[in-house]
Amino acid sequence: MFIQTETTPNDDSLKFIPGVEVMDEGTAEFTDTRSALKSPLAIRLMGIEGVTGVFYGPDFVTVSKDPETSWSVIKPEVYAMLMEHFSSGQPLFRSDEDREAAGPQDTRILDTDSETVAMIKELLETRVRPAIMEDGGDIEYRGFTDDGTVQVKLKGSCRGCSSSTVTLKSGIERMLMHYIPEVKGVEQILDQEETIALDEFEKLESKLAKDHGHEKDSSMAQYMSV
Repeated sequence: MFIQTETTPNDDSLKFIPGVEVMDEGTAEFTDTRSALKSPLAIRLMGIEGVTGVFYGPDFVTVSKDPETSWSVIKPEVYAMLMEHFSSGQPLFRSDEDREAAGPQDTRILDTDSETVAMIKELLETRVRPAIMEDGGDIEYRGFTDDGTVQVKLKGSCRGCSSSTVTLKSGIERMLMHYIPEVKGVEQILDQEETIALDEFEKLESKLAKDHGHEKDSSMAQYMSV
């Protein structure tokens, strides 16, 4: 088996292509140990030091890492685990129930959906999702508000990517607004854990900037006192 890799717009995410089918339908994402318990392969990959997320697409596995860890350290272990799993023919999930629970059902059109919501889901499934999967990610429909805002969640390599805002505004938002007049905008929804992590990161950045400012002030004081 020969496993190829492709870069993504996110430097901390790599797309691994094993040359065989990964998910026959839908996608699945694992961002912590608890969610990864549904899949033997995911829990092993999440056990590699530095790995922060695993995403299954139709024919690829996207692995994400923390910025401090080098790909040269992680890639050999990821290769070995993917090679072993797909060569052995082991199931990707522990049970059919775990498989059902892991994959998104977000774009399934329901009887209760309005015509506008049905059109949004159709465009996300047929036009947006394939394009985002090319970059090793996915998009999940989260809702449509009364003021015309489509709420989505970016997954896989698109999670935390610096270009995700451009993807949302210049790509997805423009297309949905073009085809569906009722759509006035698109916004990304973060889960509670992601919001907390983002808040903590911003606090840390603020503290570091403040400390750096104090250091510069004290250096200036030394020069001024001479």
